[in-house]
Formats: sequence, structure tokens, C-alpha cells
Amino acid sequence: MSDTHQSGAPAAPDPRRWVALFILLLANFMNLIDVTIVNVALPSMRDGLGATDTQIEWVIAAYILAFALGLLPFGRLGDILGRTTLFLWGVAGFTVASALCGLAPNIEFLIGARVIQGLAGAMMTPQVLAIATVTFPPHERGQAFSLFGLSAGLASVCGPIVGGLLISANLFGLSWQPIFLVNIPFGIAAVVAGWFLIPRLPGHAGIKNDYVGIGLFGLGILAVVFPIVEGRAYGWPVWTFAMIVAGLALLVAFVLWTRSRAAIGAPQLLNFDLIANRQFMFGALVVTIFASGIPGMFMVISLLLQGGFNFTPLESGLTNTPFSVGVLIASLIAGRFGARYLRARLSVAGAMLAFGIGWLHFYIAGVTDSIDHWAFLPPLLIAGVGLGLGFSSLFQLVLANVPQRDAGSGSGALQAFQQVGGALGVAIIGELFFSNLSTGFANGGTPHAAFAGASSLALLYVVGSFALVMLLAPFFKRPKAAPGHGAPAQHTMVEV
Repeated sequence: MSDTHQSGAPAAPDPRRWVALFILLLANFMNLIDVTIVNVALPSMRDGLGATDTQIEWVIAAYILAFALGLLPFGRLGDILGRTTLFLWGVAGFTVASALCGLAPNIEFLIGARVIQGLAGAMMTPQVLAIATVTFPPHERGQAFSLFGLSAGLASVCGPIVGGLLISANLFGLSWQPIFLVNIPFGIAAVVAGWFLIPRLPGHAGIKNDYVGIGLFGLGILAVVFPIVEGRAYGWPVWTFAMIVAGLALLVAFVLWTRSRAAIGAPQLLNFDLIANRQFMFGALVVTIFASGIPGMFMVISLLLQGGFNFTPLESGLTNTPFSVGVLIASLIAGRFGARYLRARLSVAGAMLAFGIGWLHFYIAGVTDSIDHWAFLPPLLIAGVGLGLGFSSLFQLVLANVPQRDAGSGSGALQAFQQVGGALGVAIIGELFFSNLSTGFANGGTPHAAFAGASSLALLYVVGSFALVMLLAPFFKRPKAAPGHGAPAQHTMVEV
């Protein structure tokens, strides 16, 4: 929208911009709510498809991993082909993948469809804020971006409840399938309306993607995550450790390759200036740790409540809702702080999360034959407030130490590290949970005792990860200037 008339006056804003924003919000909401719905549906999927423990982990991890690996290359591809074009392809792909998930005849098919869904989500997500930024004049962007934060908060609150309602209703005898099939009409509507109403943003054919870098980074992350998820099922043979070492070597090769590309001025998947920025890489490490706890935690809680204590999916979703409410409350409040007290806010957030999840750990460790859903409300609410406070301050804190020219690629990279952390967390927490669950049953424990014991032990990782964030927060360099706009942080509730 930087075009001007011959008189030199700024071009009038596109009259379709608010309708286009609604379409962007609809697609974004569909993507975000799908994450929380799946958490509630895991026990039903496990029973309905006869899935193994590791296969249930892959239902979550496959989506997160595909999403993480697709964010950076698809962000660049949007620059090449045009943001609107790639957004519409992403929504169409997400809709088709949702149909494949809902019609999956077995767990292997479902996992494959989740990979496609994650890639489509990664194709769609980077374009959303870019389209809004170009479509809206500067004085309207704050209001437009605030709606993204509101829709993300509503998705996190509605997801567990909607998922529970759909599964409990058992529409047409389909059990868990409607949680995916419900995306189809909304996706079709978004594609058709977007085709006519979202302004076309031209691409830049001269820009190139770093396909070797994409391969090295993707294979490296996959080689680390895969054996962590699958190792227990195979008894941790030598190849699992060798694969992790190979994955780390591939990531080192990715850094060296990126440095060589930067030396000759060639395109890079992740700007080498960011890799060389110690504060940014430290921040990326903290983001990865911070993001690693929540997806795996809700996988464990859903399996505990439904598998161990026979909660319905709706009861399970309602039990988890206080966390989402806490995230929404914190997100609405955090904006009032601006860029003040970022390190202190991150430390407080880590402490709140460690305290809340620690409280939950001790409660679950003490349950016997019954579990009280009301006991989950205070610790989950405290932890949710911590997450909402923490992610907003963490993203701002990291980007405050990034030069303005790298702010866009930096925010995209942080979102990728966030998703990588989620995938690693699912793998680690899943290993702790399922291995201890098997031990509990092998020792003659009741289902109540086995699930409670495995869950409480798995939550110790979550407590430790957030306690570590609390301790690392003071080591960030004090920001010298306010970071750029906080829009990237509005995507962080995807993990809830």
C-alpha cells in the first residue's frame, strides 16, 4: 500500500481490507483451534484406531515438526510467489489434509495426513501478518493486529470445549473424526472468499530459496526427534543414539553451509547474521526450552483423565480450560506493559509456570481411586497466566537484541524454534510418561495408580524446563531500545 497518486498523496486503503482481515482471522483460527482439539481427542483416537503409544505421540509430533520445518522456507516462498497466492494454497491444503485426517482408516494414514496438515499450516501462517501489514495503513495496524491476539486467545479457550462437545456428541457414529471434518466448510469458505476479496500481493521471482539449507535443517531436526520418540519401542538400540549424533552433525553442517552462503551473498534459510548473534541464539535456546513443555503436558493430562479415570472428552476439555483462560487473561494484560521489565516478566512467568505445574504434579502424585477436576483449576490458571506473560515478554526480549533489518526473519525463526521445542517436548515427555506407565502396570498397579504415577513423573520435566527459563532470564542483555511491534508474539498461543 505504498503506492501514491500522481499528486504525491498516499493511495487510499483497500476498501476490502476489513473483510479480507476476517478471512485471514478465520483461517488462522481454524489452524489454532485444531491444535487444542486434537489434544482432547487423543484417547479416542488411540482406542478407535488401536494405536500404540509412540503412534499417539506422532499424531502431535508429526504436525508440530512439519509446521516447524515449513515455516522458514514457506515464508520465503511467499516472497517469491506472492503472499496471497501461497496463503490460499495453504488454506486449501489444510482443508484437504483435514478431510484426510477425518477419513483416516488407520493410524499410519492419520499420521501422514497430519504431516500434510502441518506443512499446509506452515504455508499459510507466515503470510497472514504479512498480508495484514501491507493491506492496512499504519494507523490501523494496531487495531488489526490486536484482533489476531484476540482470535488466538479465543481459539485456545474454545478448542478443548469444542473438541469435547464434538467427540461426546458422536455425530453419525464418527467418534473423533468430526474434529477434523468440521474444518472443511470453513476452509472452503475461506478459499472462495479469499480468492475474490484478499488483495493480490505480487511476488518477486528474483528471490531464491536455500533448498540445501532446507534439507540439512529438516533432516537434522528429524534425525534428533525420531529416535527420541521411537527409541523406547525398539529398546534403545545403538542406531537410535547414532541417529541423534548424525542429526546434530547435520545441524552443524547447516550452520557451516549458511556461513558459506552468507560469504558469497547467496540466499540463506536462516540469516547467518542471526546465527552469529549470540543474544539471538541464546534467546532461540530459551524459546525452545520454554515451548517444550506445553504440548506434551496436555497430551499427558488428556490420557490421564480419559484413560486413567474415565473422563469423557468434554469433561477432559473443560478440566483443561482454566489454562487457556489464564493465557487469554495474560495476553490481554501483557500489552499494557509494552517493552518494560521484560527480563523480570520472563522470570516471573517461568516461576508461575514452574509453581503451577509443580502444584499439579504433587496433586496427581497423591491421587488414588478418584480425581477431582476442580483441583486442576488453580494450578492450571496460574500456569496459563505464566505462559501468556512469558511468551509475549520472551519474543520481545529476543527481538530487542536483533537489528531492525533482521527483525522479520528473526521473528519467523523464533516461531520455528518454538515449534521445534514443542516437538522435542512431546518426544521427551512421551518417553517419560509411557515408559513409567508400562512399569506401573508391570508392577501390578491399578490403572488409576499407573496413570497417576506416570503423569506426575512426566510433569517433572515440565516443571524443570520452566524453572530453567526462570534462571536463564537474567542472562539476557538489557534491551537498549524497544523492540519492533509485538505481532509475532500473538502466534504463541498455538501451543495451548
